[in-house]
Amino acid sequence: MQGPFIVYGLVGALAIALLIAAFTDIRRRQIDNWLNAAIALGAPLFWWASGLSLWPGVALQLALAVGAFAVLAGLFALRAMGGGDVKLLTALALWMPAVLFLRLLIVMALAGGVLTVVLGVWHITRRRKERLKIPYGVAIALAGLWTIASADAAHWHDAKAWAGPNRAFNHTAPVTVTVHGPAAVPGK
Repeated sequence: MQGPFIVYGLVGALAIALLIAAFTDIRRRQIDNWLNAAIALGAPLFWWASGLSLWPGVALQLALAVGAFAVLAGLFALRAMGGGDVKLLTALALWMPAVLFLRLLIVMALAGGVLTVVLGVWHITRRRKERLKIPYGVAIALAGLWTIASADAAHWHDAKAWAGPNRAFNHTAPVTVTVHGPAAVPGK
């Protein structure tokens, strides 16, 4: 790891980018390509700063992003998701291990549901006849910010992040078995 200050600076920049994505999606119902590209291009710098190994670390991040893009592009083809939302989530998949990305998706779905209900009620009460457009970038940004705030970014790529909360996972530590009682003494 190059230092937690660099890591936290990069994560701070990611948080600012998420706020910009939410703001532009509210104002224009669009998440700019330059913003998605900046988030995606910041990921390799984050990998370097957090000490992520090329194998399997970077390979897993790239596989997660490709898998996320494949699924989300299918949702885009079904008109269930906007193109900017697909690109933003794919770029975020480059930053987080699978466990944290899954957490982001769950929080995003919950926030998006609440956002849809609130905007739907507002839309109906205003007697709008046009189709309701949900700025889902807001839900993505909220979920991203929540994930950033709830996890220690300096340790995202540690084995502990893959094991889940409050569980240690160290695949390189030796295993010691201690036997107590009558089985401890051979021949008795």
